[in-house]
Amino acid sequence: MIYVFKTSVETEKDILDLSYDLTAYCTPGKWNFDLQDCDRILRIDTQKKNAASIISLLQNKGFNCEELPY
Repeated sequence: MIYVFKTSVETEKDILDLSYDLTAYCTPGKWNFDLQDCDRILRIDTQKKNAASIISLLQNKGFNCEELPY
């Protein structure tokens, strides 16, 4: 399942702060950020089917996160 999110993540440091939790959630799977996009897109490819968990994970770390249609 591929999820796409609009986020408030801005820097590589922000990504490093999230990397452990995202990797743990997505295993098996993969994730990446596009900080060049105006929506600072997070794409996640995982077998898990729960976008709300991903949103909660980012919000608990202090970031905005909103699922976008894929």
